[in-house]
Amino acid sequence: MPGIGSEIVRDSLVVGQVIGDVLDPFTRSATLRVIYESREVINACEFKPSQVVNPPRIEILGNNARALYTLVDYVMKVMVDPDAPSPGSPTEREYLHWLVTNIPATGGINSGHEIVAYESPRPSMGIHRLVYIVFCQMGMQTISAPGWRQNFFTREFAEVYNLGMPVAAMYITCQREGGYRRRRR
Repeated sequence: MPGIGSEIVRDSLVVGQVIGDVLDPFTRSATLRVIYESREVINACEFKPSQVVNPPRIEILGNNARALYTLVDYVMKVMVDPDAPSPGSPTEREYLHWLVTNIPATGGINSGHEIVAYESPRPSMGIHRLVYIVFCQMGMQTISAPGWRQNFFTREFAEVYNLGMPVAAMYITCQREGGYRRRRR
């Protein structure tokens, strides 16, 4: 029942307002697995900043064995934080945490070309959504690194490089870990 799984994924992206804030509605045509250490990401699950210090292992399973992907961390893979620096005042929306292109369907993300190195999330206030977005490229592409990480716009990026709609997306939430509390005297 592939339709049921894709409906659940889209619903969680809608409920989490990823669809709307970051992406337009799309039809999922690839499976995205994101794994931090040994913990697999499930849409909308919460991670602490200490759990996402290192880049995750990414697996993209598509219908085309010859496909190339881009991941915007957000395969092309992109990872973004639409809530930077804080959810109440996202003046740096969307903050780019990672950008990997030319990821072969059979070789995995390590065989791709890292355009923007992974930067671990460090939310200072509020709950942040970290979005992993995968685009299917039409072939090997030369994609330039943006000159900044803040105010990266996934929709504009996809348009400039003719990436079309995403083929997969998921997100996690992350918030500042509790520090010490001063004792009141």
